[in-house]
Amino acid sequence: MKKAIFNWSGGKDSALALYKILSEKEFEVSYLVTTLNEKYKRISAHGVRESLLVKQTESIGIPLIKIMLPDEVSNQVYENMMNDCWVEKKKEGIDYCISGDIFLEDIKEYREKQLSKLNIKCVLPLWKIDSGKLVEEFIGLGFKAIVVCVNEKYLDESFVGRMVDKNFIDDLPEGVDPCGENGEFHTFVFDGPIFEKPINFNIGEKKYIHKEYKEYNYTGGFWFCELIDKE
Repeated sequence: MKKAIFNWSGGKDSALALYKILSEKEFEVSYLVTTLNEKYKRISAHGVRESLLVKQTESIGIPLIKIMLPDEVSNQVYENMMNDCWVEKKKEGIDYCISGDIFLEDIKEYREKQLSKLNIKCVLPLWKIDSGKLVEEFIGLGFKAIVVCVNEKYLDESFVGRMVDKNFIDDLPEGVDPCGENGEFHTFVFDGPIFEKPINFNIGEKKYIHKEYKEYNYTGGFWFCELIDKE
C-alpha cells in the first residue's frame, strides 16, 4: 500500500476522512500529525488538551506526531516546522498527505503548493462532497463528537458543548455550513468505528476568548468548552 501521513485535528471531518481511507485500504497511514500550542498544550484552534489527543490517537492505534507551535506563530515559522517534519518522514518512503478538507479552494491550493516542494501528493477523501450528506454519514456510522469551539461571528455560546447530532444540525442558523468548514465550529470525536474504545472526559466550564490572527488580518471572539481528562 501507499504510505501516507494524515493531518489529524481530532474533529469530525478528520475522523470521517480517516474512516474512509482505512476502509478503502489503498493507503497505509503511518502517522497522524497534529499541531498544538506549545504554551498551553492544546490542539491548535480546537483548544482540546494534549492528554485527550493522546488518548484519542492511542484508541485509533496509529502513531502520533505532535508539532508544538509557539503561542505567537508566524506563517513562515509554521511552514518551516511542517517542512522539517515532512523532510524527515519522506526518508521513510512517505509520499502522500491526507486531509479532511471539503471545499475551501485556497486551503487545497496551499496544501498542494507546500507539499509539491517535496514531491508529496495531497489526498482529500471528502473533497467536494455535500457537507450535509457528510455530517449525516458521520452520525449514521455511529461517531460521537462534542462541539469544543464556536466562532461568535456565526454561533452563540449555546452551541458550544453540544453533541453533534440531528438536533444540533437542525438548529444551525441559515448560512452556517453543517460541517463548520468555514471555521464556524470545531469538534472533538470521542467514539466511533475507528476507535478501539471511547475516550472518557468530563465537560468543564465554557470560556470566552478574544483572539487576533495577524497573519490573516482577522480578529474575533470564540467560545470554548473545556474538556477534562477522565481516568
